[in-house]
Amino acid sequence: MSDELVSGLLKKADLRVVLAVSTALSQKARATHRTAPAAAALLSQALTAAALLGALQKSEARINLQVECDGPLRGLFVDGDASGTVRGYVKNPLVEYVGGDGQYHWRPVLGNQGFLSILRDMGQGEHYRSSVELERFDLAGDLERYFLQSDQLPSHLLLAQLPTVGADGQTESLGIVAGLLVQPLPDADMDGFQALGARLRHDFESALRAHAASGASAVLRALLPEPDFEVMSRYPLGFACSCSEDRVKRALLAMGREELQDLLDKEGQAEATCQFCTTRYVIQGDVIRSMLASGSV
Repeated sequence: MSDELVSGLLKKADLRVVLAVSTALSQKARATHRTAPAAAALLSQALTAAALLGALQKSEARINLQVECDGPLRGLFVDGDASGTVRGYVKNPLVEYVGGDGQYHWRPVLGNQGFLSILRDMGQGEHYRSSVELERFDLAGDLERYFLQSDQLPSHLLLAQLPTVGADGQTESLGIVAGLLVQPLPDADMDGFQALGARLRHDFESALRAHAASGASAVLRALLPEPDFEVMSRYPLGFACSCSEDRVKRALLAMGREELQDLLDKEGQAEATCQFCTTRYVIQGDVIRSMLASGSV
């Protein structure tokens, strides 16, 4: 099963539906950041949400989702685009404990207060940022509040993480990871929107268990047997980073000549580690001296 996003339209009800299956990228993010179970779970939820939000953007736009909280997680940051590439990190990857099922499941991780912020980078220097206070302390629930308060758009958002048992008898906590977003278009049937949301909340996990191995399209066909459902787009999802040595060098140039010379004198080289993918870059002193001699700083 490869990670995939499928979006489509229920024509009669005028409802947009987006489904992301994000199991492999969630497992890769966990391995990259060596996250404990609770941190891994919330990071996978946020990455899945970023994929769903990315599907709503224009091709050149990016979406950033940030959570700040007073719990032991301290917060997270994820980033996605309209092509299906996501990346992200949690501030404290060592959080293990979650609460019992129900309303307070994520409170031991997130704490008692915080904010959820969305930054839309529209390209060409145009940005749009808005925030809501954490109220439900559940990422899906607070994102639904965000859509309603910030965009005046009621939404159904489901995020699922289902454990599976491998052939070796070991339990994989991120065995199936997926997200589902339903939003009404301007002339939508709102009664149908509410009824569909209730149905999907009831059927989502069972459809994932039965059909996720066959891909996102198979899950959607099971959830939406209506003949008027039309698939509008589908594309693969992946966890990847855009960092590079050239970007690190540009960041060094932005420091200015005096600071760069001071760094060279004190450290002899420059080191940087990407928060998104943990890649470590070392820019040797000879390279820094060449940058200084070239007059580019």
